[in-house]
This record gives sequence, C-alpha cells and structure tokens, in this order.
Amino acid sequence: MAARTALRTLGALGLLQVALPANAGLTGAALLRGAVRRRSGPASATPSPTVGARRTVLVSGGKMTKALQLCRSFHAAGHRVVLVESGKYRLTGHRFSRSVSSFHVVPRPADAGYAQALLDIVVSEGVDVYVPVCSPASSYYDAVARELLAGHCEVVHADAATIAALDDKEQFAQLAVSLGLTVPQSHRITDAAQVTGFDFSSSGRDFILKSIPYDPVHRLDLTLLPRENAVATQTFAESKPMSVDNPWVMQEYVTGQEYCTHGTARNGRVQVYCCCESSAFQVNYESVDIPEIEAWVTTFVGALGLTGQFSFDFVRTSDGQVYAIECNPRTHSAITLFDGHPGLAPGYLEDDRPLIRPLPSTRPTYWLYHELWRMLAHPVTAAARWRVVLAGRDAIFDWDDPLPFFVVHHVQIPWLLLGNLRRGKSWLRIDFNIGKLVEPAGD
Repeated sequence: MAARTALRTLGALGLLQVALPANAGLTGAALLRGAVRRRSGPASATPSPTVGARRTVLVSGGKMTKALQLCRSFHAAGHRVVLVESGKYRLTGHRFSRSVSSFHVVPRPADAGYAQALLDIVVSEGVDVYVPVCSPASSYYDAVARELLAGHCEVVHADAATIAALDDKEQFAQLAVSLGLTVPQSHRITDAAQVTGFDFSSSGRDFILKSIPYDPVHRLDLTLLPRENAVATQTFAESKPMSVDNPWVMQEYVTGQEYCTHGTARNGRVQVYCCCESSAFQVNYESVDIPEIEAWVTTFVGALGLTGQFSFDFVRTSDGQVYAIECNPRTHSAITLFDGHPGLAPGYLEDDRPLIRPLPSTRPTYWLYHELWRMLAHPVTAAARWRVVLAGRDAIFDWDDPLPFFVVHHVQIPWLLLGNLRRGKSWLRIDFNIGKLVEPAGD
C-alpha cells in the first residue's frame, strides 16, 4: 500500500511537472502584458471604494479559491485586504495575489491560540471587517473568535450557537420544519442498532446515512437503505464510525435535480445570492434561476435574522417541489461567479444593499487542472471538457493577477504532495479549488 501511494504521488508530481512549462509561459506572458500596460498607461492608483470609506478587510482560508475571489473583489472596490492561513498551507499561491496587501500565518482553527492570533492581526493591521472563509472544520471556531473580536472589528459571521445548529444536519432540518419549510425526513443516529431497528417498511421511503461532522471519506457515499436484506443493512450500518460523540443523520432520499446556493446576509437580508446545478465534486459552476429555491433561502435567513455566509444544498423534484438537504454556514465556491461584479463588496460590507446575483454576462467557472485531469482519466470525454473550457472561465487565472495560478499548481500543491511522500501518507484526490489534498481524516 505504501509503495502504491508513493507511486501515485510521484505520478501526480510528474504530471504537474509536464504542465509547468506551459503555465510558466502563460504566467510570463501575463506579467509582461501587465508591465506594458502600466508603462503605456497612466500611473495606477488605488481604486476608490464603490461605497463608503476605504476599509481594511481580513479574509481567512487563504488556500481556497473562494478566498482569492473575495480578496480580488474587495481590492477592486478600493479596500485593503489582509489574508491569513494556517502553517500547513503557508505556501498558498493566493498570498502572491496583487489584491493582497499583507499575509499572515495563524494557528489551525481548532488550536487554542487561533482566536488570539486573529485579534493580534486585527489590532496590528487596523482591520475594520473580518470575513471568514471557512473550511467545514473551522466554521464553529470562527464563530467563537467572533466573540473575542467584538469591539475591535465587525465580523461577517453568525454566533457560535447558530453555527453549531446549522452545521448539524438534523438540527437544521428541525429548524426548517419549525419555519414551515420543506426538508427531507431526518433521524439522528448514534448507534447502528437505530438503523437496524428502524421500520423502513412503514416509511415506504429510501434513506441515506450522512455524517453530521464533516467526513471527507464518507461524504460521497449515497448507499440507499434499507439494503437487500436485514443482514446487509446491519453490516452497512456497523461499517460507519457512529457514536454519541460522532453522530450521523439518516435522511430520506429525495430524487430530483440537485442544486447548491451561496448567500451573504446582513441582519436577515440576503444581499448576495447565486444558485447552480450541483456537480459531482463541485468544480463547475453556472448560474441558474430557480425562484422556489431563492424564496426558501430568503425566508429562512429572514426568519432567523442571520448575518454571515450561508450555503444550502437542495433537491428539486419532478413536480417542482424543493427540499433543502443541508446548510453549510460558510462561503460557497460558487462565489467565483461574482468575479468582476461591482456589487459584491458592498453586499458584504454595507447594510441595506439591494440583492445581487451573478451578472447576465457571467461565464461558468471551472478549474483548468481538474478539466485536464478528467480528459486524461476519461479520454472519451475530452471534447466535452474542452467545450467547458472554451465556454467558461478558469476560477483562479486572471490576466491582471497571474501569480496565484502559477504558484497554486506548481508550488502549493507540489509542496503538499512532497510532504505526504516524505511521511508516507495517503491521499484521496487533489482539490485545486480548495487548494489541498483530500485525505482520510483530513481537514
């Protein structure tokens, strides 16, 4: 197994090395283009804020594309941006973006010193607003940090109790039901015996098991319950690491088209919103308009008076009924659809702004190296993948800000691969969007 993992890692490094000359040429051309434009044009100046005074905005989650998008949007609106990330990802390519004024390494969110490190940066950098770009594991810790940062800066994030409730799939479902909103039937599971003892016959529905804490290994398992017989159902349930401290939810399996949404809210008003069809690994986004889903989101956010970033997963059945599967109280990668939108920064930083959606001219977003991998792994899909590339926009590459694209693919990811090779550690896949290796029991 160790030898196979090492060969796989070396293979990934080799493929990235093959792409290096082309990426270096593209980055060099973009840098030269920028130098020529600056020399031939008027001296560049800091853009004026689109609304209000110029602010210093602290953004976390520096390894992720969604953090880069927010940095670029805040910078384009005339604000100063400070970016932070934990030590494991200190070589993130996004720290080299021209939109980032300052970069800091902070402890992991679960570490005791995380909130204090954020406060030290807020004070030293004169931060006015903190916008957390959370991983699934950090949403709660940023909510805890919110309490410490209060009085020093504004935090665009909900309180700890709200985050904990929304992150818990079963509590979220109960909350939605109390507001008269549609969700699948859900049951909290802490022991396999609860599954084997469930009366599936009277329910007449299929169910799936989902871990309530984020689980990168089991999250894509959509095995339907009950299985072909009681023994198979018991064997499957017992294969899951469930306990009182690691609860799961058994959720009714609703069939239909799946959608994902991003929403940014202030005081119960959704001010930034987009909806997309879901994809297998969420690395392709194209804006769609589903009024029933938008109404569900605005009703939920308004009823709770939420402030922060809230992403929802939905299923729309053949008869048009929409069911919210879960809420992830953090930034969605679909925020990349707002590239170049002048209303994004005000939507995050100002109260009582009109709701914005992606511009009609917005092209779908993709990650080029994911598309190239799909072409290599499944050559029969190459033509379709090229159509995606030609019709869309790479979420990281920007002609005016090319260094992140080069460093993410040829420094950040290779550095992580080399680290795993040195430690003999396995990984499931490379996620260029999130800027990490997806690992068993990872972050």
